[in-house]
Amino acid sequence: MDVIDRKILAALQEDGRLTVTELAGRVGLSVSPCHRRLRELERRGAIRGYRAVVDADVLGLSFEALVFVTMGREDRETLVAFEEAVAAIPNVMQAQRLFGDPDYLLRIVTADLAAYQRLQDEQLTSLPGVQRMTSTLVMKRIVQDRPLPA
Repeated sequence: MDVIDRKILAALQEDGRLTVTELAGRVGLSVSPCHRRLRELERRGAIRGYRAVVDADVLGLSFEALVFVTMGREDRETLVAFEEAVAAIPNVMQAQRLFGDPDYLLRIVTADLAAYQRLQDEQLTSLPGVQRMTSTLVMKRIVQDRPLPA
């Protein structure tokens, strides 16, 4: 990955709807070499896809909680079952397995506190292998959806 590839990635992270012609102009290439580089970045997996960044507040999903999960059992079967169950909950925006305690961090969005409480009662409490869950409510988003450094 060279400087031009990094410029291509930086430009697309800022605006994924750029045409190849616009992208080529921003990175200082002609269209054909830019298009070849773009396809190669996609083929190698540096670019995994394209999508719209949607404002959660506009969709009425302005309540956000970070949930720290400590597992009671950590055998492979339990962890796989837990991770599959978490992945099936649409309100879980991110789920990360951590070293140490807690074992997992979940970022969850809902409409409000009542909706989060229902999600907690109906789905989160029944996740396999969980010993303890601790929720922290997000007061304010400072940095969100930042592009990766180029």
